[in-house]
Amino acid sequence: MLSVAILAAGKGTRMESSIPKVLHKISGKSLLQRVINSCDKLNPDQIFVITGHKSKEVQDSIPHNKKIHFVIQEPQLGTGHAIQTLCNQVKTNEGKLLVLNGDVPLIKPETLKRLLNLHDSNNADVSLITTKKKNPYGYGRVFLKGNFIERIVEEKDCNNQEQLNLLINAGIYCFNWGNLSKIISNLQNNNKQKEIYLTDTVALLENSLSLEIEDNGELQGINNRIQLSKCEELFQNLIKEKHMLNGVTFINKTSCSISEEAEIGKDVIIEANTHIRGCTKIFNNCIIGPNTFIENSNVGFHCEISNSTVYDSQIMDHIKIGPYSHIRPKSKISSYSKIGNFVEIKNSQLEEESKVNHLSYIGDSIIGRSTNIGAGTITANFDGQKKYQTKIGRNSSIGANTVFVAPINLGESVTTGAGSVITKDSKDNSLAISRTKQVNIDNWKKKKPLSN
Repeated sequence: MLSVAILAAGKGTRMESSIPKVLHKISGKSLLQRVINSCDKLNPDQIFVITGHKSKEVQDSIPHNKKIHFVIQEPQLGTGHAIQTLCNQVKTNEGKLLVLNGDVPLIKPETLKRLLNLHDSNNADVSLITTKKKNPYGYGRVFLKGNFIERIVEEKDCNNQEQLNLLINAGIYCFNWGNLSKIISNLQNNNKQKEIYLTDTVALLENSLSLEIEDNGELQGINNRIQLSKCEELFQNLIKEKHMLNGVTFINKTSCSISEEAEIGKDVIIEANTHIRGCTKIFNNCIIGPNTFIENSNVGFHCEISNSTVYDSQIMDHIKIGPYSHIRPKSKISSYSKIGNFVEIKNSQLEEESKVNHLSYIGDSIIGRSTNIGAGTITANFDGQKKYQTKIGRNSSIGANTVFVAPINLGESVTTGAGSVITKDSKDNSLAISRTKQVNIDNWKKKKPLSN
């Protein structure tokens, strides 16, 4: 039986934030959620999240999962006290107990599996992950005797000689829970911090093993915004390197961010300052950016999107968008269409070969195939209470500065005069004009401005 305990009770005062530390995010997911996701891949029988500071916020942040149970540590008297609280609240302490920190979000499931295998193969009482650091300041030092851990000394309790030891404790443990429960109540706070340390269990258990790994960033803990930024950078590098190996070109890698769920095809070029979020899928041979944001959208083959934003929409094949366009949720732009400068599309469907080139708002609309929308066209879809749909048939030509007062339905091959306000439906092959006759008044003199 495998149980997991995630320590998530601390205030995180060095974050200088009203948000609990474990709820700060890396690439859109909280630190705690990332640790839980790593645990899930081990298929544990149960996961205990030990909360304290703003425990309700922490609990509410986690989607419902039958395996996850919450334990409140109050007051927070150290890592050892957290596990004491857990052991007191859980009736059966059996099998393995994997203990993780909620602020170490990059730990890999593969590394955790190595720890579990070491523990099982040696029938250990406790196994923990260690690593060597050139500058180990702030970390507890691990002292070995042969293949076994003799003791762990926290940084603030180290003497000058002990501080020279480069082998540090990563804070990730696997315990024989039955043996741990027998000695956990013996832990004391006889240290400078006046806290109950979980590391003190090592001296009380007989068979303590170290899994030393090379620190490639996955052991990075987060105590402040600088470390949060460092973890974000490490995580983003892993994502972008994966895509580059699969055939994606980044023009300026450091200026871009990519979600871990995003899928990007071969021969895609990601220009500078481009951000791809959520479950976005970009197919082959696209040019995305610069200065582009895409979230939860599909982008088809051979598309170009420049200086624009796309949310929750479908962009089909051979489409050009931008610069400075905004594609809002529930939009579908069909193949060989063009969305140009300063155009906003919302909850609309544009059929093949449609063009909206300049300065237009198309909302709650269906635009037919091969229709051209002139500059400054607006679909007035909202009457103050409800939103209505505009339908424009195929092969239509919409004059500049046309306003459609929805609900309205235009047939196929309809032309509208520039500057018209269209309030009535039009049949196929018609011309719709709605504007007053121009009047020129001769000898018109502007009024002189009043002098101060």
